[in-house]
Amino acid sequence: MEIKINEIAQHEHEVEVSLKYDEIKPEIDDAYKKERQKIAIDGFRKGKAPLPLIKKLYGESIEYKASESISNKKFWDIVDSEKLEPISTPQLIDIDFVKDDKLFFKVRYEVKPKLELKSYKNLEIDKPIFKVKDEDIENEINKILKAQATFEVAEKVEDPNYRITTVLQRIKEDGSEINGSKSENIVIDLSEPAVNEEIKNNSIGKSIGDQFKFTFVDEHKHGEETHREEYIYNADIQKIEKIILPEVDEELVKKISNNSATELDQFRQQIKDNYEKYYADQTEQIFQSSLLNEVVKNNEFEVPKGYVSLILDRLVNAEKENSKQQGRPVPNDETLRKNLAQRADWNSKWQIVMENIAHAESIAVDDAELEKLAEEEAEKTGISVKKLIKYYQDTNRKEVLLEDKVIKFLIDNTKIKEVDPEKAAQQKKLKEDKKSIQKAAKKSTSK
Repeated sequence: MEIKINEIAQHEHEVEVSLKYDEIKPEIDDAYKKERQKIAIDGFRKGKAPLPLIKKLYGESIEYKASESISNKKFWDIVDSEKLEPISTPQLIDIDFVKDDKLFFKVRYEVKPKLELKSYKNLEIDKPIFKVKDEDIENEINKILKAQATFEVAEKVEDPNYRITTVLQRIKEDGSEINGSKSENIVIDLSEPAVNEEIKNNSIGKSIGDQFKFTFVDEHKHGEETHREEYIYNADIQKIEKIILPEVDEELVKKISNNSATELDQFRQQIKDNYEKYYADQTEQIFQSSLLNEVVKNNEFEVPKGYVSLILDRLVNAEKENSKQQGRPVPNDETLRKNLAQRADWNSKWQIVMENIAHAESIAVDDAELEKLAEEEAEKTGISVKKLIKYYQDTNRKEVLLEDKVIKFLIDNTKIKEVDPEKAAQQKKLKEDKKSIQKAAKKSTSK
């Protein structure tokens, strides 16, 4: 058997195999034996026809069919012997079988490309540091208390501690109504921080049956351009209710805290602690995501299409399984594949870049680490070390641990720049506004 491995592209290899007929004769003979059991020829019982007669009548088709199976088996034997690493379904692209003479075939398969890595160490990555504000805590407490509130019908809005039921009608600048733009029974809680300031200000002092106007501004992006649209509404007040918050005592605090606090200050501190933990988690997730995105962007390459398709299949199956477990409707495959295509492409790139970094930096996970992890989890769960190791092997736990190690290496070799996310967002908006103004100016001067 002669084997030749060709590199078609960085991510695509091809193996050519030449075999003499004598080398595949045992498999050909087996094929005849199997087919003989299925063949019925007049004058003979099924499976009892003489082999020479079968070869004369069906030899060409039996041997050609067998040659395809032999090619497939020989390819996977070569994968093991030559330590090839196909990452998606290989394709038999050529086969030349000559009865009593030879078998030649070609199989093309994708591999994870070996990359010339660029810019993955000593990167400067922003890390947003979110700060818990007192107003965030108070807003959260008010929201919780409001869930226990009662409502007292009133004739007039005296301050923001009211909710109003309105009919909203969108109007033009001259005050005329826009057909089809009326919304009825819209309840607005004036005490909510997110409520339009014009609604709060313009409704105070109004009574049932009164009307007031307000403007809603919608800013959205089309590409790099920011579009700003104003909508004018007329609000007709149908109902007014004063929000009566409950008296805060020990019983109420126990109720709203699920018995974890007895005083409001104690509950306030718990909320603050939860916010700080949430913000810390968000900080790490955003930082890590930014770092990995930058590493992948710096190492652009042609990702194997079959590998992307394989990753996409896994994501689709995982999403379908999650939907079933959570009792949600399962989207159809076409919708899922469309929605998950971008993530599959990025995951494929990251996986290949990550493994190349692991190789370049000699990062690995050995059996001793897997055994140590199993021993630690065995103490907590009571499951035997042997069973845990088998579970790790079946679920590719080594790959997960390797990824964790590579990410830790990248973080340890990154220059972290802590930033205030609010200031960063303001600066970004200023830059975007400046670009939009410059672009608009260019358009006007080119006319």
